[in-house]
Amino acid sequence: MEAENSKPLENGTAERINESEPQEDGKEEWLDVLGSGQIKKKVLVEGEKDTRPQRSDVCEVKIEGRLQDGTVIEKCDNLVLSAMEGEAIQGVDIVLTLMDLGERCLLEIGPRFAFGSIGRAAENSFPAVPGDATVFYTLELLSSRPEDELESLPLTERRKIGNRKRERGNWWYGRGENTLAIQCYRRALDYLDEAVGGIQVEPDNAVDDPDKEEKDNLLLHILEDRLKVYNNLAAAQLKIGSFDAALMSVENVLRCQPNNVKALFRKAKVLSEKGENQAASEVLERITILDPENKTVFVELKKERMRAKERTQGEKNLYQKMMGTKSSQSPSKQKKVDRGSRSKDSSEDDGEETEETTSGGSRCSLM
Repeated sequence: MEAENSKPLENGTAERINESEPQEDGKEEWLDVLGSGQIKKKVLVEGEKDTRPQRSDVCEVKIEGRLQDGTVIEKCDNLVLSAMEGEAIQGVDIVLTLMDLGERCLLEIGPRFAFGSIGRAAENSFPAVPGDATVFYTLELLSSRPEDELESLPLTERRKIGNRKRERGNWWYGRGENTLAIQCYRRALDYLDEAVGGIQVEPDNAVDDPDKEEKDNLLLHILEDRLKVYNNLAAAQLKIGSFDAALMSVENVLRCQPNNVKALFRKAKVLSEKGENQAASEVLERITILDPENKTVFVELKKERMRAKERTQGEKNLYQKMMGTKSSQSPSKQKKVDRGSRSKDSSEDDGEETEETTSGGSRCSLM
């Protein structure tokens, strides 16, 4: 079940938030940020004018979240996050770009932009948040700066930031917030990918480097982290029906790890959703060789073979219809038409019955 706030704000909405001041909601000192009553802001300490963070700016904040009864659900004196990149609940993410440096404010955030109808389980020693809860945050913007150029960051820092965004993507995915998960995974790839503007790998004939072995190990870990992101990205893309994009994501994994069972399973799922049942069956058959103890794969393979057979029969019937010939009929129907005759058409009936199946699948865990 997807939570209510599964869709991030559209670009146009985000631009309007940044370009205009929030509207007063009729209560003294409280500002209605979106005009819907879902996010209200009250400035406690004014900040330095014209110093608002922009999207992707790296911000350090002091944050404390509470339920209406005063229960603390989140607290950190120096939380580092990127603005408008899904690294905080949406209400905090939005207001962050409306704060000036040094500003301290109180927020009242409705469930749609907080933890939705599903709430949040207990985490990091903080208690659970019930579903449909309005939450209250005290937020102080300690510092903000533009995002570093990727090429200027050490590999260790790139890996740290990339994995932070991957883990946040996993958090959103676990809540059914697939669009936000995809956003986080794509940003993680910016830090973990070796594409243009990405991680630079020294050629083998480079000058001897005493730290080369250590760097090689680090690059290997970054590669493994990147493949985890692609695998998880494919899972989220599958959830929203972006099958072509999901196929590209799993292929990125399989180019480096052709026997990655999770990637193969997701590829089979994508092919099945695209109606390529025979190709999906072939991928599943390969998994049965790699992981013969995986009973789920055998179940899926049986279903996929049945779907392929149904599709083939459907195409055969369609072809017969296009050619002006009668489709095959069951013996019982033929007897009702003419018990005494045996037409040539009856010889076309292969006598097989197809089993109606449901589109099932196993949930692969994220990495």
